[in-house]
Amino acid sequence: MLNYRIPRFEVLAQEQSVYEKPAGVRMIQAEEVWPQSRKGEDVVVAVIDSGCDVNHTDLKSNIIDTRNFVTTEGGAQDVTDRNGHGTHVAGTIAAVENGAGVVGVAPKVKLLIVKVMQEYKDANGDVSYGASNSCIIDAIRYCMEWRGGADGKQRVRVINMSLGGEFNDPKLHKAVQEAVANDILVVCAAGNEGRGSGAANDEIMYPGAYPEAVCVGAISLDGTFPPFTNTNDQVDLVAPGDDIWSTYTKPSYAKLKGTSMAAPHVAGAAALLINWLESKYNRTFTEPEIYAQLIKRTVSLGEDPRLEGCGLLQLNHVITVTADSVRVRNHPILA
Repeated sequence: MLNYRIPRFEVLAQEQSVYEKPAGVRMIQAEEVWPQSRKGEDVVVAVIDSGCDVNHTDLKSNIIDTRNFVTTEGGAQDVTDRNGHGTHVAGTIAAVENGAGVVGVAPKVKLLIVKVMQEYKDANGDVSYGASNSCIIDAIRYCMEWRGGADGKQRVRVINMSLGGEFNDPKLHKAVQEAVANDILVVCAAGNEGRGSGAANDEIMYPGAYPEAVCVGAISLDGTFPPFTNTNDQVDLVAPGDDIWSTYTKPSYAKLKGTSMAAPHVAGAAALLINWLESKYNRTFTEPEIYAQLIKRTVSLGEDPRLEGCGLLQLNHVITVTADSVRVRNHPILA
């Protein structure tokens, strides 16, 4: 059964050619930390989604490997994106700087593209995209075991999953816990079932609602909260998720909105922090440490934590981590 899906998202505009430094990249202050972080160079981020256009001009040089878990749609390496969603997510994380198109949060990151979403017809006969529990679990464990690079020692440091469902599967929860225990930061979209009533309601979508996942809500580019963003006590932080330009399929670029667009801003930011901090301290950082460093770089907007979590991601802003600021994870408080 396909219990998990791509959160419904809205396509606001499409273009075959653009020249855009996306406003979301600027909003989280990614460019300001590029020098220290080497733009995420060689950090491997896995995108578990609908696949990706691996030949896209803005992406192909950053794709290190592919794996397809949808057995009805091509071979093991065929990650053809029939939806465009996964390609859009990948571009927000790691679209290259090439003087055209768009640029991602971490334009030198390496992407591991993992396809889990398959095409199907829903009860109304419309084409939708979903994934089974077992497919996502297999994908997470594949990311844990994956090794690459010339020396075979590169490993996945961040997983982005802009997907979810209402079904709370203990086996999926265990897979997320295992990934975190293996020092992989698991970044998930909060979901787009919000009812536009602030934090009055709890809208739960898994795996984002698991405490070990980094649950990302959306904020608009003008600093207001879009009505669609889910609210619950597991939201960790918010990032740009409205009017987001990125790579796409047929045409090559699109402006979308949804928490699916917010999550990859955080995944890319985590890759920047990994390079920055590990270079500075000359050691490997653990998953709890990377999480804490993300939270240190949030700014509260004065809203209910169920809506904003710890606040808006701002990479060039640092706060002191306290028991109050790290309020939604069972992680140690790290300065």
